[in-house]
Amino acid sequence: MSSLKIALLQISAGADVAVNMEKGEKYCRIAKSRGADIALFPEMFSCGYNISAVPFENWETVPPDGHYTAHFSAVARELEMAIGITFFAACESGPENMLCLYDRCGNLALRYSKVHTCDFDVEKRLSRGGDFPVCTLNTAAGDIKVGAMICFDREFPESARVLMLRGAELILVPNACPMEINRLSQLRSRAFENMTAIATCNYPSGMPDCNGRSTVFSGIAWGEEDMCILEAGEEEGVYIAELDIGRLRAYREEEAMGNAYRRPVLYKEISDKRVLPPFLRGDARR
Repeated sequence: MSSLKIALLQISAGADVAVNMEKGEKYCRIAKSRGADIALFPEMFSCGYNISAVPFENWETVPPDGHYTAHFSAVARELEMAIGITFFAACESGPENMLCLYDRCGNLALRYSKVHTCDFDVEKRLSRGGDFPVCTLNTAAGDIKVGAMICFDREFPESARVLMLRGAELILVPNACPMEINRLSQLRSRAFENMTAIATCNYPSGMPDCNGRSTVFSGIAWGEEDMCILEAGEEEGVYIAELDIGRLRAYREEEAMGNAYRRPVLYKEISDKRVLPPFLRGDARR
């Protein structure tokens, strides 16, 4: 593999699943017409991340293996393009914020549920994911190791680090919040410290509390003027970045931000709540 074309579908959504399916398919076709190997949606596209505006009893979820996901699986197969579709999932343990990644044959390559839910807000009603899976994604440009984070996940360095340790070369990040300098800097840092490409797709301006500015960071810090190879504006549209995977792999073979110089035996406080002072423990669910 030499290069991979990633399409960020920075598009608005409504509260109606059927309407969003139709619009999502339309923009997948636009992405394919522009040569994309993979298309990524913003966070929880099935409902436009409208859960703050809708009473809990009226939340509209879709099953992970239902008509919504089957539809985009079929679109991926028809277009021979990988698709990362997001939705509000109806699961046995409760609703989940989910991404399903289909390869160019329409096969499910990865299913990820948001691990770091925003429990300080309405997402406290959601069930959380319990793992950071990595898959080998078959694309028209070749195979690539892919993992995912969703929005708030990016604020925890451990999310991207675990994905890197599991082999991820590309991390997909569906998003639904204002992208300003601090959040953009988080994504840049995750890419830098893990030598991992990171593609983030946000909603455009006009969607509540969103402002576009979807990005792709190459993961190559040295030898380039800027790791940011794409930053969209605020407008709705399909934004495509061409990622040089061959160069990224060569860079990862030579540079030092991987696992060789880590000293995890000294990092026990990161995962052991018992060693934290009371003011840092909080009441977050574990």
